[in-house]
Formats: sequence, structure tokens, C-alpha cells
Amino acid sequence: MSGPILVTGATGNVGGAVVARLLARGVACRIGVRDPATVAPTPGVTPVALDFRRPDTFAAAVDGAGGLFLVRPPAIADVRSTLCPLVDAAAAARVPHVVFLSVVGADRNRLVPHHAVERHLARGHVPWTILRPGFFAQNLGDAYRLDLRERDELFVPAGRGRVAWIDTRDLGELAADVLLTPAEHRGRGYGLTGREACSFAEVAELLTRALGRPIHYTPASALGYARRLRARGLPLGQVLVLTILHLGLRRGHAEAVDPTLAALLGRPPRTIADYIADHAALWRP
Repeated sequence: MSGPILVTGATGNVGGAVVARLLARGVACRIGVRDPATVAPTPGVTPVALDFRRPDTFAAAVDGAGGLFLVRPPAIADVRSTLCPLVDAAAAARVPHVVFLSVVGADRNRLVPHHAVERHLARGHVPWTILRPGFFAQNLGDAYRLDLRERDELFVPAGRGRVAWIDTRDLGELAADVLLTPAEHRGRGYGLTGREACSFAEVAELLTRALGRPIHYTPASALGYARRLRARGLPLGQVLVLTILHLGLRRGHAEAVDPTLAALLGRPPRTIADYIADHAALWRP
């Protein structure tokens, strides 16, 4: 490794976990942000200007980087004018390896923006590894947090669907380790899940025990779920994506358990119960 690892999405769950793992292993990081002046100083971390909608920021950000962790921001749908040119800039700068955070099934599904990035990496000239995780445990602390805190309720249109929840801390650890030992992962794409599948009703029971108050799972209708999201001010496009995603859970799209994460980590992945126990304060009033 010839320089600091450049991490995009460092303020998010996965990117933040990548930075934490790299620092724990004594590796310096760059974090790509729109305005470096807004980032509080952290030992081992250098903020650099990187705006996906400003290709003129790419060359300086990747210059001398020892690797790149690449995340697609949810607000960016056009990856061909944003993420793909960043990959090209990394190749031109001879960045030794790119780890791209994709999504499960993106290698086959042309409708998700990640598919185009995966194809671009495969056709390009920079070594790469693709991570395709399933459903995040951290959704409980993000997308579902308000309902849990204010209504004691899990309200999603997932029916009786089961989910092999993956903890982004495990995902960040794996991504960092791949960047530090890339040779064995070059050109590989990994489907990643947690080690067990739980229904939303079972998750509500885990939350009830952890919080000491009843948490209920309401299997919402698609329309009812979309209306609640719109009432919170979410854009229509995001509402549609989230609704379709959760409807897929009804059909078992996230229930299969894949042993790959455990094999790569060399230990059992964290469970959804582990996540809840570690973050109980998130859902207390």
C-alpha cells in the first residue's frame, strides 16, 4: 500500500466503519467530503474535497491514494457521470485497488444504479472487489428509529418475510481488510448476509426485551407505508424505492443466509440481537 486509503461515504454507517477499522490497524485515511473545512480534526484522518457532481475534484482526491472505498450516495442515480468517472480517475492515478459497496443482486439487475458501476469496473483498468450486502441491521437505528421511539412500533410492509440482517460494522471491517490485503480478493464479487434470518415480529420481541417496554410489529400495507413516508416529507422517488424494497421482503428476497461473510471475517458475524443490545439507547425516548 503506497498511501492513505480514500474513503467515500465516511459519514455513513459503512464508510464510518471502514475508517474505524483502518485506524484501528494503524492505517491513515482520506475521507472525501464536499467541504473539508466542516470536518472536525481526527488523528489519522485527512479530509479532502470530493464532490461526485464535480469531476474536477476527482484527480486531487485520488492522487497518491493507497486504495479507494467507493459508495454510491442515495441521492445519485446517474452513476455514469459521477461514480464511473471517479473510477477512471482512480485508474489514471494508479490507485492499487477499489472496493465498491454494491447491493445484493446488482450483478443481474440492470435497474439498480450499482449495476452500471459494476460493469464499468469489470471493463476498466483498476483492480477491484465488489461487496453485495443484503439488508442492514442499522435500518433499525435509521429508517425505523422514529416509529420505534415515538410509537413503539415497527411499521413496514414486509408481511411475514424473514431477513438475514447484516451489521454494517462487519461490512466495514471486511471492506477495510480487503483494501489492506487485496491480492486474494482481486476481481471477486461477494454476496454478504448475516448468520441468521429473523422476521420483523421476532425483531420486535428482541426490542421489547432490550428496551423493557412493548414494541409491536405492524405489517403495513404498501399504501399505508407510502403515506407515512410521504407525511414525513420523503421525496416520492425515495418513497417508491423503499416501498418496493420492503414488498420484496414479503417474497423472501432477503431471507437466504450466505456463509461468505463469516468465512471472510474468520468469525461469526454479529446478529440482529447483538446490534440491538449495543444500540438500545437509540430507541429510548
